Amino acid sequence: MVDVQHWLSALPPGVIYLIVGGVIGVESMGIPLPGEIVLVSSALLAATGVVQPEWVAIAAATGAIVGDSIGYAVGRRGGRPLLERLGRRFPKHLGPAHLARAEQSFARHGVWAVFFGRFVALLRILAGPLAGALHVPYRRFLVANAAGGLVWAFGTTYLLFSVGRAAEHWLKDISWAGLVLAVLAGLVSTAWLRRRAKRLGPVEAPDQAEPVGATER
Repeated sequence: MVDVQHWLSALPPGVIYLIVGGVIGVESMGIPLPGEIVLVSSALLAATGVVQPEWVAIAAATGAIVGDSIGYAVGRRGGRPLLERLGRRFPKHLGPAHLARAEQSFARHGVWAVFFGRFVALLRILAGPLAGALHVPYRRFLVANAAGGLVWAFGTTYLLFSVGRAAEHWLKDISWAGLVLAVLAGLVSTAWLRRRAKRLGPVEAPDQAEPVGATER
């Protein structure tokens, strides 16, 4: 992540915003890319004044919402065979076990899987295409997708921006206790979101996964 941050810092702010939106957008279409790493690196750059946090968050949210919507359209058109082809192409990220887990999440939780999936790497990649392949109603998908994208993008950006600014200020004043408290607050809030998201369902082997017929409509 340090290398990504160093590489981004050499670019103009406008290019950084485009990269944030583009990488997150392509990841949301179903292609494994380091969207979260790019967002975290850009948010930390915002703490140093290289970019503006609001534009980082806007770019990330836009990429997430648009990318998921495109992934939804592709999944609806290509169906499960498309997801299986993606699994063969990216077996470490989208293999049969990953697909089985994601399908279970949708079967059990409907569009809530889209919202909380934004905080889990697996569902962040598969949410759009899988929702389309399972014919989740687009209106409900869009609401959950937009809500999850906004909370994830703005929450992550401003959390890291605030921690970075506080660290810079407190390091100057040698206030180590304040720095530790700020970092712990960020870790606790992030851990809570991830724990809540991971409760969507355990990983099961593909031959044990239940058929998805109870998707919310």
